[in-house]
Amino acid sequence: MSSSKRFLFVVLVVMNLSLFILVIALFFWCPAVVRSVDQSAFAFQGPRPSGVEVSGSKASDNAAQEDVLRTAVGTGGAGVSVADTAARESASAGVLGRDEPVGDLADSESRTIELFRVTSPSVVHITTSKVARDFFNMNLQEIPQGSGTGFVWDQAGHIVTNNHVIQNADVAMVAFDDQTSFPAKLVGVAPDKDLAVLRIDAPARRLRPIPRGISADLKVGRTAFAIGNPFGLDQTLTTGVISALGREIKSDSGIPIKDVIQTDAAINPGNSGGPLLDRSGQLIGVNTAIYSPSGAYAGIGFAIPVDTVRWVVPELIEHGKIIRPGIAITVASDSMSKRFKLPPGVLILDVPDRSNAAEAGLLPTRRTRFGDIVLGDIIVAVDGQKVTATADLTLIFENYESGDVVDVTVLRQGAELVLPVELETLD
Repeated sequence: MSSSKRFLFVVLVVMNLSLFILVIALFFWCPAVVRSVDQSAFAFQGPRPSGVEVSGSKASDNAAQEDVLRTAVGTGGAGVSVADTAARESASAGVLGRDEPVGDLADSESRTIELFRVTSPSVVHITTSKVARDFFNMNLQEIPQGSGTGFVWDQAGHIVTNNHVIQNADVAMVAFDDQTSFPAKLVGVAPDKDLAVLRIDAPARRLRPIPRGISADLKVGRTAFAIGNPFGLDQTLTTGVISALGREIKSDSGIPIKDVIQTDAAINPGNSGGPLLDRSGQLIGVNTAIYSPSGAYAGIGFAIPVDTVRWVVPELIEHGKIIRPGIAITVASDSMSKRFKLPPGVLILDVPDRSNAAEAGLLPTRRTRFGDIVLGDIIVAVDGQKVTATADLTLIFENYESGDVVDVTVLRQGAELVLPVELETLD
């Protein structure tokens, strides 16, 4: 074979071998390219570049997956996976411990913060003391007696608190949240309602009355907030709910206070006289007592309802005491009636001359000329409302005004009589 033919044969073999190698290389390289494109298409989460169109069934699948991802992560959540979002939602549910969105909890907290911010300047810390003369040098000195809470009633400087907070005190100081303090003067007290009113001479800018709500439409379960100075720790906020309504507690005078609010918002010594508020920051009661075997908070606190406070405080501001209608008679104490085993009711001991009670024919207890005691009338009902103790008369007459005529049912020598009596103002 000539050299030229041999050279041509080698060239053809090399070309065929190169073509074979190229075909094999293309066979292995193309699937890898296809797989890479498919993976990048499914992993695409960002916006599609302008000018690029994807067609076919795979394009539809990609678009659907993009929609799912956008829905899961929200409009601004590029780069956040569905798994991350689900994990975050699961963690939130675990922290809240209930089906309450994070936004709602934050909103609730912000409302509580705002309530305290707005109301706390209206709540005051009251400290009391007695003035006594030193035994050795005969100088007068103030002896600390106790402390409690109060709140601003109006811009005239009237402060409302409990009667037992200032009872037997000679000096009272009122301090605001910014530690400015003012001496207080006693305006009036209502021991039967455990309420008292003080007055301070403070700048108008410091006097922010708390808006007053209504207690008649309260429901058990509503949120309640108490602001006070427990154990002298001023400006303390506690939260809870209204646990019960229509409770009854005894006042300092022994007369029951009816329709009292029970709450589990923590109330301790020092909270007395402070406001009980609803979610809107309105006054619904005045914190006055706790039920506790140990003397500390045990989950049961009581507040005088604002509907009672609304009519008592103006009376104290105007008259210094409650001016109420009633019957001008002297009655026996409940203990005396029990000692002599009298029928349930209120025994009349004395009836003043020229009084409405005398004109109505009510008879007092009297002695005969032989020294025998003749029991007077025993009041057993007023306008059909049963009377078993002296406190019942006081509470019943709160619903009337002077000049009203009531039917008084009495027991006289074992027989029942009904006598109409016109109520008059009692001092």
